[in-house]
Amino acid sequence: MRLVVVGSGIVGSACAYVASSLGAQVTLIDAGEPGQATAAGAGIICPWTAGIDDPAGYAFACAAARAYPALVAELAGLGAADVSYRLVGALVVTGREDQLEQARAWLDARHAENPEMGDVRVLTGAAAQRLFPPLRPGLPAVHIPGAARVDGRKFRDALIRAARRKGATVRAGHAVLECRGGRAAGVRAGDDLIQADAVVAAAGAWTPAFVEPAGAVVRVTPQRGQIVHLSLGSAGTGHWPVILPADSGHYLLAFDDSRVVAGATREPGTGFDYRVTAAGLSEVLAQALAVAPGLASATYLETRVGFRPAGPDSRPLLGPVAGVAGLIVATGLGAEGLTMGPYAGGIAARAALGLEPDIDLTPFDPLR
Repeated sequence: MRLVVVGSGIVGSACAYVASSLGAQVTLIDAGEPGQATAAGAGIICPWTAGIDDPAGYAFACAAARAYPALVAELAGLGAADVSYRLVGALVVTGREDQLEQARAWLDARHAENPEMGDVRVLTGAAAQRLFPPLRPGLPAVHIPGAARVDGRKFRDALIRAARRKGATVRAGHAVLECRGGRAAGVRAGDDLIQADAVVAAAGAWTPAFVEPAGAVVRVTPQRGQIVHLSLGSAGTGHWPVILPADSGHYLLAFDDSRVVAGATREPGTGFDYRVTAAGLSEVLAQALAVAPGLASATYLETRVGFRPAGPDSRPLLGPVAGVAGLIVATGLGAEGLTMGPYAGGIAARAALGLEPDIDLTPFDPLR
């Protein structure tokens, strides 16, 4: 079966890998637009604290988090020794006792259905600071040992390499959907027509424009996020936990190269305005330093800008497009893209190949 996957972010690359592993003849194509969410995303895998109040969306995110270790093991078997995924735990931090107790009770209630989050416990401020030294002294926390982090760029690249090893073709270019007789027949890239039996639209915030030739309306808009990267010199940050302040949507996390990531703005209505703004940078740094003043002497490295594909609710837009045979949509993951992405890509691959999906896709109708 010939499959074209449009978009090589975390969703598209996972789709290409799974589909090629299942025997499909896969072409993965990407326009390389600035602001791709995967390249800018923080990479926090901790769905149990996310404010997802929709049961289907929450269950999807939890299933996606559970699926990560098996996929990491698969990639390791194909030679990907370091895909950056690591269980580092997370700390929900707050100086208010009522918020601390509320967070603990919330997580305890979710533990029975999600034992992979580990045994949640309250830490003193001193204990929390030992795990993440730049934290403000005396700031207690709820510890979630099962939380993980991943570098979206490294994981995406590992998936693409694995897809190539399975026979996938990867090319750059702007793809235009080709429809004939009520079905997706392939895509045009420059002067080439890449014919296909199915097309997966996994172009993130650019997906609505891609599916327009099919007459499909996908309700996704770009939400700009500005994320700051800092360096702590030679500090051993590789096992530092994710920091989740209880009273804001901001966060901190660390990677192996003494890098700390602080995020993030959530800016709807900006379109594809790919800029670092004074207000965005000020917001992120102010929030970071309020929680972790020990970062004040860190070296500023860069600000990454990404356009999250924000859908109408907290559920992905995922599955076949009614009335257009052979067209599958996989987008709308919003701020949970690096949590849900590999799982969503695998489901899209199976749907495109006509295989029974792992879940009921009805709640994720891409045209809802």
